Amino acid sequence: MLTYIKESFEELKNNVTWLDRDKASNLMVIVAVFSIVFALATWGVDSLFSKLIGLYFDKLIG
Repeated sequence: MLTYIKESFEELKNNVTWLDRDKASNLMVIVAVFSIVFALATWGVDSLFSKLIGLYFDKLIG
C-alpha cells in the first residue's frame, strides 16, 4: 500500500501535465459560474413543478 501511494505521488509529479495558474483560474471561474447558473435553473424548475403539483392537488381535493 505504501509503495502504491509513493508511486502515485511520483506519477503526479513527473507524468501529469498541469495547467498554468492563469488558465486554471479562468477555468475555475467558468465552472463556478456554470454551477451557479445550473443550480438556479434546477431551483426554478423544482419550484415550478412544486407549484403545479400543489395546484393539481388543490383542484383534485378542493
